[in-house]
This record gives sequence, C-alpha cells and structure tokens, in this order.
Amino acid sequence: MSTTAFIPFALPEIGEEEIQEVVSALRSGWVTTGPKTRQFEQDFSAFLGSDVESIAVNSATAGLHLALEAIGIEPGDEVILPSYTFTATAEVVRYLGAIPVMVDVLDQNFNIDPLAVEAAITPRTRAIMPVHFAGLSCDMDALLAIAQRHGLKVVEDAAHALPTTWAGRNIGTLSSDVTVFSFYANKTMTTGEGGMVVTRNPEIAKRCRIMRLHGISRDAFDRYVSTSPAWFYEVVAPGFKYNMTDVAAAMGIHQLRRLKGFQLKREAMALVYDAGLEGLPVILPCHAPAGDIHARHLYPVRLLPEAGISRDEFIVKMSEQGVGCSVHFIPLHLHPYWRESCKLTPDMFPVSQKLFEQEVSIPLYTRMTEEDQQHVINAIHKVLQDV
Repeated sequence: MSTTAFIPFALPEIGEEEIQEVVSALRSGWVTTGPKTRQFEQDFSAFLGSDVESIAVNSATAGLHLALEAIGIEPGDEVILPSYTFTATAEVVRYLGAIPVMVDVLDQNFNIDPLAVEAAITPRTRAIMPVHFAGLSCDMDALLAIAQRHGLKVVEDAAHALPTTWAGRNIGTLSSDVTVFSFYANKTMTTGEGGMVVTRNPEIAKRCRIMRLHGISRDAFDRYVSTSPAWFYEVVAPGFKYNMTDVAAAMGIHQLRRLKGFQLKREAMALVYDAGLEGLPVILPCHAPAGDIHARHLYPVRLLPEAGISRDEFIVKMSEQGVGCSVHFIPLHLHPYWRESCKLTPDMFPVSQKLFEQEVSIPLYTRMTEEDQQHVINAIHKVLQDV
C-alpha cells in the first residue's frame, strides 16, 4: 500500500543536516550572500573536480542571463537553442536584445539535434545553448566541434544535469564557455530557489560576480568583513540582483554532500520503472552511454498510438488513480509569445511536436518508497488496460 493518499509529481528530500545549517545561518546574523555562499561555491567546484569557478545565483534563469551577458551577447546577435525546452532558455536571450533561434531535437532522447544546429548558423550567430533534457547529456562532442568550426560560444543549460557526465567527464567541466545548473525545488538537489554558474574562464567568472550584485565591484561579504576601507565600493556596470542568500546556500552545502546518493537512488528507481513498464505500449527513456551518468531528473514516458489514449486523458486517469504526472515540455513554438514573435509553426519542429504530443513525466524523486513506486506502475497498467 502506498505511504501517501496521493503521490505528487515531485517532492524535495530535506534532512536534519540542511535544517540545522539553515538555523546556523539564521543565528549567525548573516542571511544574505556571505560565508555559507562562499563555502557552497567552493564545495561545488570541488565536487565537479576540475579547475572551474562556481558563482552562486538565485536561479538558473539568472545564471543563464549572466552567462550570455558575460560572453558578450549583444542586440541582434543570434543564439541557437532547442524549441523543446522551458521558456527560461530563450527568454534570457531576449533580455539582451538578442534573437533566439529555435531548432528541433532528436527523436530518441529529446536533446538538441547537432545537424539542425549547424543548418541554423548564420553570420549573426554567436552562441549555442544546448539543454541536457531529463539529465541525459547532449552529444557534446558534436556540438563543441560545430562551435569550434564556426567560432561560436557554448553555454550549457544544465538545469537537469547534476550529476551528469559526457565521455566520462562531469557536465560543467567540458570545454564549453559556461555551464549553468538549477537548484529549484524539484531538481536533483535543491536550495529552494537557486542556481550555479560554472566556468574556467576567469574573466567570465569575474564579470558574473560583478553583474550578479548591481554591477558592484565587491560582494557584500567582502564589504562587511574586509579592510581598505570596508565600506567602499564602486558601481562599474548596470548589473542585476541575482545573488544567492546564505540561507539558501546552507541547504545547498548538505544537499551537495548527498547528491551522489540521490543519483544512485534515482538510477535504481529508473531501472524499477524500466522493468515494471516493459511490454506496455510506451517508449521508455534512454539510458546514458556505457560508462556515463544520467542524472535521472525526469522519467519521461512516451505513449504510442497503440496505447489508445491521448497523453492528456492519460494524465487525468492517472490522477484518478492517485498519481500526479507532468509534461516536459510544452515546446516554445506552441506558446503565443514565441510563436508570434519568432513566426514559428509546428511543421518547423516535427520531432518536438510529436514528442510533446506523446510525453508524460511520471513521479521520480528520492522520497518515494518502494510501495509508492509500485503504486505508480500499477496505476499505469490499469489506465492502459482499461482503454
């Protein structure tokens, strides 16, 4: 029997260590960007295990905006990204007056199609923004090779991809210019709201640090604890308010320490779903290539026509069985703003359109019990058998 009356799509797993670290931050009197944020940044770089700098921000959206600004994206520049993504990937391009150029994705794994990327390059193209869907890496060898051939920057939207690897290396340590991670409540680790910008380029890191806090030349932590004199600062650019608080970072310090365990459980749960859903009229998600890690942020199932039920009706029936599901994503070309402003139609993105019509994300989070997961499997069997 399920341990809950209704199994939601996602729940964070917050332990006593996180709670006590947050209490420590509150009692210290330092609740904005300070020592815990700095520790979290240092711990994050150490976790990735490379010569990268990590800059904590209040959301991955903020991180993507900072990344594009830091690499020099200007009005009129073009940035290539998938239509099959959340709107944040594209909206940050618009923040800078640049043009998001959407392309289609691969049928087998929802990730951006390198051939479509290369075909979309024009003299105005400045960057590529791959999105690692559901926690499975894009073909970064192909994308980085395209970028090198055409002199383009690469900013990875790794909101789903912690911890994910490509060719044995952690996402965040490849030769991309910047990688941005998310710590939103439903991600593989959480700070409630938050994100991390990662780069090995010291000039990009410096620019992101300045721009995340009003374009001020020194972080609040430095201004309040350093000398020469402590109160003095200079505004060197019209920056933003994107800094992470120590309260959020306090959670992140311990979530990061538990991340490998979280990933192992998510992988084990994915294998349980694979076995439990085998033989049904669905397409199950891809595995990572041999030797690599899939973060398993999502477990996206695709309903085949022979299932005899639409995706929308399936979600309603699953709710009636006590299971919450979601959809990842409504492609950008179907949203009124992007459809109208970029003159997009479904026939421009046949793979994305098909995937959207078929995809449903079923619950996959570390607080789920074996009974919860079996309840989800049983519900799927019942819904499909009752058609």
